[in-house]
This record gives sequence, structure tokens and C-alpha cells, in this order.
Amino acid sequence: MKKNLAEFLGTFGLVLGGCGSAVLAAGIPNLGIAYAGVSLAFGLTVLVGAYGLGHISGAHFNPAVTLGLFAGGRTDCKTILPYIISQILGAVAAAAVIYVIASGAPGFSIDNTQAGAFAANGYGHLSPHGYGVLSAVVVEFVLTFMFLIVIMGATDERAPKGFAGLAIGLMLTLIHLISIPVTNTSVNPARSISQAFFAGGDYIGQLWLFILVPIAGAMAAGWVYKRFLSADEK
Repeated sequence: MKKNLAEFLGTFGLVLGGCGSAVLAAGIPNLGIAYAGVSLAFGLTVLVGAYGLGHISGAHFNPAVTLGLFAGGRTDCKTILPYIISQILGAVAAAAVIYVIASGAPGFSIDNTQAGAFAANGYGHLSPHGYGVLSAVVVEFVLTFMFLIVIMGATDERAPKGFAGLAIGLMLTLIHLISIPVTNTSVNPARSISQAFFAGGDYIGQLWLFILVPIAGAMAAGWVYKRFLSADEK
């Protein structure tokens, strides 16, 4: 129960910090934090979550990370479903908080025909800069793959101690700097589900990509690290 609660709270913080910054602070004319600020917000939430809760649950905060670590032999089969349920519930709870806060502004509404509505992920007409489905698949697969390689490397017993959270947080910042223009950056099915739930419309129809592709990239990375980069391999 402690581990599941930690995953709930960590994913709640990730969505509140990252998506909250995108919804509430990114679009203010001349004062908004823009793509760089949102990227940093996502990285910071993972960084502080890793140090604050990592010793309890391992600080996955992402179904793709949980499944990638399973593929890499770093987590138990019995933790997968409870972790993923906790992560999705935490993400949806955070999205609900963001919605309540945002609805307090005059004229607030979610236009789900527009790209990036409520910080949701999309491709084609819902991509921030009009990128198609192939671009979305490639960027989500490759960046989630690299994210898991960094996670597994930074938490390897051979890695310097105490720096994993910093490396993982900075990697997530870099990922967002690269891919916000393409898909609004997922690499996390829980984060995508929570925002699509509130945005609705075509965001629901496109959700398959932001569930399946990050999971595939993460599991591929877990297998590659275990097979070719682990301490057992010379």
C-alpha cells in the first residue's frame, strides 16, 4: 500500500507540475513560460519526486517505466498492475485539480479541435506544429527508449550513488525540449490518459498511440539494457 500510494502521489505531482504549467502558465502573452518552461517543469517534478518518493516505490510515475523496468528485470510482475492503476488514478486526480483551477479564469473552456488543448497529446491536426502519425510514432518510441536507458543506467549498481534523480529529471527535460512541438510530449501513458479524458474529442481517438508506443519503446530499452549493458554482460 505504501508503494502504491507513493506511485499515486508521484504521478499526481508529475501531472500537476508538468501539465499544470502548460495549462496555467505557458500561454500567458509576454509572460508565459513557453516550451522551455514546461520542459523544465516536467523535469523538476520527476527530479523532486525521485528524491522524495524513490526510496519507497522506486519512483516510476509512468506505466511505460514500470513495464520497461519489468522487461529489464528490475521490477516484479506482481507490482505491475497495482502500480499502473495507481499511476493512472494519480494522473487523473491531478488533471481534475488543474481543471478546477483553470475553470476559475474568465472565459475558460477546452477547445478540443485545437492542438495542445488542456496539455493533451496529439498528432496531425492535434500536433502543436502539425506533425503526422509517423513522426509521432518515431519520436515517442525513440525518446521513451532513451529515457529508459538513462533510468536503468542511472540506477545501475555500478553508477555513481545519489545522482539518479538528477540524471532522470534532466533527461525528461531534454525529451520535452525535443518533442513538445511534435506531440506535446507523452512518453507516459498515464499523463496522456488523464489529459485526453478531460480534452475529449479526437484526443480520445488518438490515445492509442500514446499508450502503445511509449510502452513498446520502454520495454525494448529494458530488454536491450538487460541483454547488452547489464553487469552480467562483459
